[in-house]
Amino acid sequence: MATQPLSDYAEQQRARVLCVSDRLANLAVSDDPQHYPRSTTTWSLEDFKKDFKVKINRLTKHRIEFDLIGVDVSVANALRRIMIDEIPTIAIERVYVMNNTSVIQDDALVQRLALIPIKACPASFGYKTDHKGNPSELNTVFFKLKKECQRNPEAVDQETNPYELYINSHVYSGDLVWEPWGNQGERFVDDPIRPVQDDILIAKLRPGQEIDMEIHCTKGLGKDHAKWSPVATASYRLLPEINILQPIKGDDAIKFKNCFPEGVVALVKDDDEETMAKIVNPRKDTVVNKEVLRHKEFDNKVQLTRVYDHFIFNVESTGIIPPEEIFPLAVSILFQKVGIIQSNLEKLIISH
Repeated sequence: MATQPLSDYAEQQRARVLCVSDRLANLAVSDDPQHYPRSTTTWSLEDFKKDFKVKINRLTKHRIEFDLIGVDVSVANALRRIMIDEIPTIAIERVYVMNNTSVIQDDALVQRLALIPIKACPASFGYKTDHKGNPSELNTVFFKLKKECQRNPEAVDQETNPYELYINSHVYSGDLVWEPWGNQGERFVDDPIRPVQDDILIAKLRPGQEIDMEIHCTKGLGKDHAKWSPVATASYRLLPEINILQPIKGDDAIKFKNCFPEGVVALVKDDDEETMAKIVNPRKDTVVNKEVLRHKEFDNKVQLTRVYDHFIFNVESTGIIPPEEIFPLAVSILFQKVGIIQSNLEKLIISH
């Protein structure tokens, strides 16, 4: 039997999530070639290469927004989870408290310290478990934190600003002092190990109070503890698609425009110089906006969908790894996982 392309309706059922007033429809999608009779939906590598795209839309020091196009939701979600959980970093693991007379209890203070991102190249260190659990220059980074608060003898009378009234009244992440071990000083001479930000407040002290600690940092994964995650957030959403099925004009056009976030809809003039609604940038509709579906005058005039294989990723780095490097690292880890599965399947086939 000859095959043919899918009809417009079947293609929408296959490739679009439909937003209706009370639910999301078309959530179950199948790429099985037998799912749509007489169609040419068989998967092929050449078609995948043609359709697959990664497009960077925005890049800053700590954030990246990019489009991942042409993959299944299972792949997109696997990459998201890997970015959160399985890219290794260096984080504070053990804190030895020599003295802590601040108002913050030892355990609470240690928890605050653990979440300070540490700027250190994870590839330059091994896991502590690889060295029988013993700390060494190859798996551990040392910091010292020692601060004692005193009154400022030069403070003027009636001074109330603690920064002027006291010395060392605030303890910041920048007060962590890296203690190179072995040849670490030589290995990282061009990029010393340090906290990502120097202005993270750890504690406030008053005269007579002191913090004295030795801090050990090790390599780990976010799936073991969030402190090892290289991202603050990593999320995606499907690309919005808004179709105007019938012209929306006059006062209805203004009302239609106000149903969406700024920049999604523009008001233009038609050939008769009448105000008319036009979709200009649907991706600015950052939520599943159903406001327009509440108004009877727009029934059968607009259709809201989401493109099933077009993902808009937003990734915020903690600063340990540049944001533009996080996604490629996730892809390489996914390849490693697939390689392990392939190798084990080959062994299973051979054994049978």
